[in-house]
Amino acid sequence: MREDKKKVKVKNVVFCDNKLVFIGGPCVIEDEESTLKTAEKIKEITERLKIPFIFKSSYLKDNRSSELTYQGPGIDEGLRILERVKKELDVPVLSDVHTPNEVNHVKDVLDVIQLPAFLSMQTSLAIAIAKTGKPVNVKKGQFLAPSDIRKVVGKIERQGNENILITERGTFFGYHNLIVDMRSFQILNENKYPIIFDAGHSVRNYGIPSSDPKGGDRQFIPLLIRAALSTGFVDALFLEVHEEPSCAKCDASTQWPLNKLEEVLSMAKESFEKGKELLHKYGNLVI
Repeated sequence: MREDKKKVKVKNVVFCDNKLVFIGGPCVIEDEESTLKTAEKIKEITERLKIPFIFKSSYLKDNRSSELTYQGPGIDEGLRILERVKKELDVPVLSDVHTPNEVNHVKDVLDVIQLPAFLSMQTSLAIAIAKTGKPVNVKKGQFLAPSDIRKVVGKIERQGNENILITERGTFFGYHNLIVDMRSFQILNENKYPIIFDAGHSVRNYGIPSSDPKGGDRQFIPLLIRAALSTGFVDALFLEVHEEPSCAKCDASTQWPLNKLEEVLSMAKESFEKGKELLHKYGNLVI
């Protein structure tokens, strides 16, 4: 099975260039100091490992189960902090948007605009993002079959934008659990755009607050990374990272500890390289 996917460039980061790309950072911007500190540390680690890096953090978490929980600093303050990360550390930045009206506010700061999983079928939002011409990270909704993502991709393509990234982040398995179907990566590959695997959100246990240790199965993140990247179809790893996950204001049970990031990225890089090698060697096997 030949890999003739489109290369997507985000500043100095190129997807599908025979290098694993890492997208990571705290789930939500908690404060300016910790955001800058985490971004700087991740950059140091990825530079040592020679892994291209895009910083991710949300200025607003608009899908929290309670309006009483922390949702972020908001768009204006959040973009100011993200712009500081971008300029001071010279790294591309990614965040998610929630309404078409937000898109014009973010397009001059964000290098990648993310279409959230729960909003992945929102046509007006997808089209507004696409019209910016910026790279779009489409997060496959938990409720969608991998083949259904073609419909979302089509909405973006018809606006003249082919700078598309597709993220797998698990599929509903009953009411609260998610499962990562490894067949999904081969199906998503048919779109011929770079594929990202979101390992942290794939282990969330919905219905349980993310601050509860039972709100996610973080212990399975390394296993899923090895499995997903070994398919050979995945081009980037998405993983939210926090200095002290247990104290995080969002997704405390599924963010990866910053002090263990280098080890898991080393493993991911090795799995990525082996997966690409095996796909090249055996990808044409048909039954």
